[in-house]
Amino acid sequence: MSQMAVYHTTVSWPGERRGQVVMGNGPVMPFAAPPDAGGPLGVLTPEDAFVAAVNTCIMLMFLWACERYKVALRGYDCRAEGTKRVALDRTETFSDVVLRPRIRVALGGEPTAAVRARVQKALQSAQKYSLVANSIRSELLVMPEIELIDDNAVPHSEEMATDA
Repeated sequence: MSQMAVYHTTVSWPGERRGQVVMGNGPVMPFAAPPDAGGPLGVLTPEDAFVAAVNTCIMLMFLWACERYKVALRGYDCRAEGTKRVALDRTETFSDVVLRPRIRVALGGEPTAAVRARVQKALQSAQKYSLVANSIRSELLVMPEIELIDDNAVPHSEEMATDA
């Protein structure tokens, strides 16, 4: 049996190319058109919110997957970049969203290959179970940098790429 949850926001227009959004969960934020569409600098834009939604949802699902797969996560930060394409008829879409997470994981005495495999599985699960990633038409590319930490050795990094 499927479950449902409903999320809501309310927006209002105070003038110019600006607005205010009240999130159903409580936060109130100003927003505006992006600077390339005549909006001011330093204000949340729908484009920023879209890329942030992908980035935050993947991170939260990765945290969940790390718990599930017993990955000893020590650090996570991720830069996300959405590429907007403007068609000849001036319609706009995000063609892709690229996530570049930097992940720090403790080896905990386990073999490097085993830990690396669990981190990769956690990344794949994060993409598979991300509501936002499953709801977009844009291509999602995750290009992690993974640092495996061993208290008895010098840390090393490995870059991998996964497609959703």
